[in-house]
Amino acid sequence: MYALQFVALLFIFIIGAAVLAVLGLYIIDKTQAGDAIRRNYPVIGRFRGLFTKLGEFFRQYFFAMDREEMPFNRAQRDWVYHATKGKDNTVAFGSTRNLNIPGTPIFVNAIFPPLDDEFASTEPMVIGPHARTPYVAKSIFHISGMSYGAISKPAVEALSKGAAKAGIWLNTGEGGLSPYHEVADCDLVFQIGTAKFGLRDENGRIDDDKLRNVAAKPNVKMFELKMAQGAKPGKGGILPGEKVNEEVALIRGLRVGQPGISPNRHPEIDTFGELLDMVGHIREVSGKPVGFKTVIGSSDAWEELFQLIVERGPQSAPDFITIDGGEGGTGAAPMPLIDLVGMPIREALPRMVDLRDRYGLKDRIRIVASAKLVNPADVAWAICLGADFVTSARGFMFSMGCIQALKCNRNTCPTGITTHNPRLQKGLVVEDKYIKVANYAKAVIKEVETIAHSVGVSEPRQMRRRHVRIVQPDGASIPFNKIRPSYSPNTSK
Repeated sequence: MYALQFVALLFIFIIGAAVLAVLGLYIIDKTQAGDAIRRNYPVIGRFRGLFTKLGEFFRQYFFAMDREEMPFNRAQRDWVYHATKGKDNTVAFGSTRNLNIPGTPIFVNAIFPPLDDEFASTEPMVIGPHARTPYVAKSIFHISGMSYGAISKPAVEALSKGAAKAGIWLNTGEGGLSPYHEVADCDLVFQIGTAKFGLRDENGRIDDDKLRNVAAKPNVKMFELKMAQGAKPGKGGILPGEKVNEEVALIRGLRVGQPGISPNRHPEIDTFGELLDMVGHIREVSGKPVGFKTVIGSSDAWEELFQLIVERGPQSAPDFITIDGGEGGTGAAPMPLIDLVGMPIREALPRMVDLRDRYGLKDRIRIVASAKLVNPADVAWAICLGADFVTSARGFMFSMGCIQALKCNRNTCPTGITTHNPRLQKGLVVEDKYIKVANYAKAVIKEVETIAHSVGVSEPRQMRRRHVRIVQPDGASIPFNKIRPSYSPNTSK
């Protein structure tokens, strides 16, 4: 009897609390002025915001087809996830890719490809012959810039250990060199952003003593001067204040909670001459190869740079140029820059390669392709068009378990990759993820070599523009060397 009375009272209490909660929400919604829907439709109007947030989830997992999502579709992500297991990554039945979409690359298989015992691994390539310590890069595929701060401590550690295991380089990103980049004996490319984090003096310029100290580390193989990033050309790095903890603040020279907003460009570089001067200065002080990263808006504007290099001599040239496409990724950027500014990599890469080759600098300046190149076909395409190396950031994020939650800028990443929340970071187990990072890199390289073998050459850098066809609006495909002939000798034969 008493039990029934208790249950009845509890039920009445719950109902009463629910009614009071709804009434409270009704009053709040009716009196607030910021949301017209909630003001006109109290309580019920709240479901619109809920459904909007849930819509992103439902589209990703239930409604979108394998190749429909943006920025990366399920087929692209699944290939990476399978590759991280280090096992067979074959598929059955047939391709799910629509090969009639304009712009689709189709590789030209050879009638008589090399036999299996005639296949060779990618040859190492020297970068920076005029530096005191040139760098011999052993791989074609590497990890692009992701700074500590933008990504978490365990993520950086996993990338460092994975890069060492796979024999590839790891770009530090513009946030400076953290202890976590050095947990393994991997090759490092130190990126110098516009804020000079890790190298800055009290005036925000490069401190040569700090530069020498960084360059003295044997694992630091090269320096990359970041001029522009694909996701936000004309805008400097943006690290939300929520991600600036004590350690990040110490490394970057910020206050805890202070947003890391980098200048939109290097204040001391106003001309191509000053760019070459800066490259030369960093190379002289550090003794290491130096290049720069940029985004192309118009290739015509870059003609002056190559003319100046020819005038000054090949020793004045940057040792490498990293081309980031307008579709590149980032942890935080204004939407107009992400969507509308900067030439896509598929147009930018061949334009910069052609400029370099036209001025006879093919053997002097290495070209690094970046931006949304995560699968073997993407990497092979870039090599065909003249890239010497390809780097990826988001591909390696997927290898660590990224689910494309699109929360990189909120410090709430559910996989622990882009958050400094200790509870969320526990999901990223370094000893498991670094093996997946290495497996992914090895799988990409192996399958690019497989494509090279299929088109009739013994190693990837022997692929040329004639080896890839591009689907046109009418459904037919044209060899890329007919669309954009190369300036390099023996590349269109």
